[in-house]
Amino acid sequence: MAAAFLMLGGATLAPAGAKPPISNKSTVKTSAGVTKSVFGKLPNGATVTLYTLVNSKGVTAKIMTYGATLTELRVPDRNGKPGNVVAGFDKLDSYVAGCPYFGATVGRVANRIAKGTFKVEGKTYHVPVNNGPNSLHGGLKGFDKRNWTATPVASAEGPSVKFTYLSRDGEEGYPGNLNATVVYTLTNKNEIKLEYTATTDKATPINLTNHSYFNLAGEGDISDHELMLNAKYYLPVDATQIPTGESKPVAGTAMDFTKSHKIGDHIMEIGDDNPGYDHNYNITGGGSGLTLTAKVYEPTSGRTLTMYTTEPGVQFYTGNFLDGTLTGHGGVNYNVHNLFCLEAQHYPDSINHPRFPSSLLRPGQTYHQTTVYAFGTK
Repeated sequence: MAAAFLMLGGATLAPAGAKPPISNKSTVKTSAGVTKSVFGKLPNGATVTLYTLVNSKGVTAKIMTYGATLTELRVPDRNGKPGNVVAGFDKLDSYVAGCPYFGATVGRVANRIAKGTFKVEGKTYHVPVNNGPNSLHGGLKGFDKRNWTATPVASAEGPSVKFTYLSRDGEEGYPGNLNATVVYTLTNKNEIKLEYTATTDKATPINLTNHSYFNLAGEGDISDHELMLNAKYYLPVDATQIPTGESKPVAGTAMDFTKSHKIGDHIMEIGDDNPGYDHNYNITGGGSGLTLTAKVYEPTSGRTLTMYTTEPGVQFYTGNFLDGTLTGHGGVNYNVHNLFCLEAQHYPDSINHPRFPSSLLRPGQTYHQTTVYAFGTK
C-alpha cells in the first residue's frame, strides 16, 4: 500500500517506522564516527549511555540516553579552536538532581498547557501542573526524565544515532501509547540535524522539541550575540505565560528581530520580575517545509548558528531564571542571560486554541518534524 502523507500544523504525517533495540555495553566502538560509553546509573539502577559523535571535520557532539539529551557540542571558532557551545554537566547526577531541561528532548507536549487541562474528542484530560497554574514540558516526569533506547544508524550525512521511547497510555495523564523517535545526526557540514517521528493508538496532543541552551562564545553574557528571527508576528502571553490567542506584529516593538541586532539591545524592556525574552515567534512561512528560522552571530568567537525547522513556531528564551547556582562543563556558572534557547515547536497551549496550528496526532498518522542547527564562522 502506498504511503500517504498529510500535514499536522507543520509536521508531516506518514506511516510509522521500525523501533530498534540497544545494547548497554560499556565503551564500545559501534561505527565510524560513533562511540558509546556508560555515563552513569539512575537511582533505579538503569544504565545511562553516552554516545559521542565526531564528524569528518572533527566537530564533536555528545548525546545521552537519559532524556535523549545533547550534553556537549564542540564547534570551532574563527581561528579553528573548538569550544563547547551548549549548557550541560560532566556528571549524570547533576541532570537527575534537577536542571532547566539542558539539551533535553522535551515532550509529550513541550511548552505550556493552561491549567493542565485539555479536551480530545469530547473527553477532558488533566496533566500535572508544575509551572504556576499550568503544565510545562510534559509534566512532572516528561520525556526529559526518561531513559531512552538508542542505536547508531547509517547515514551518508555523518555520524547518527536513533533514540526511541514508548510513552504508555495514561503516562503523565496523556492518552494513548505513543511511540516517539528522535534521530540525531552530526553532519559533515557541521550541523546538528534532529528528525522526530511519533505514532499513537489514541488521539493525543504532541509537541516535541530540543531544549538546548546556547552560548556561541562558550560562556558569559549573551547580550552581544546578534540575532535575526524570521518572524513578523509573535504570541502575546498572560501573566502565567499562556498565549492570549492573538498574534501581534513585532514591527516597532522590542520584540522585533526581523533585522539582525544585539540580543541585549532591548532585553530589559521585556517582562517585569525576570526581564528577558520567553516568547513564541510565528515563523514566516513556517509549517510548510524546512524553513529558515533564525541566524545568530557572536562577534568575539566569530561563530554563527543558523536554524531551520519544519515547525510553525520557535520559542526564543534568554535564560531569565538562571541565577548562577548551576555549574557546568569546565566550571562554567550559568547566570541570568548567559544562555539562549531556540526551541522549534507548535504554538504553546495549541491544544486549547483551535485557531493555532493543530498539535493533535491521531491513530494511523505519524508525526514528523525536522530541525537543523547549522554552525559556521565569519
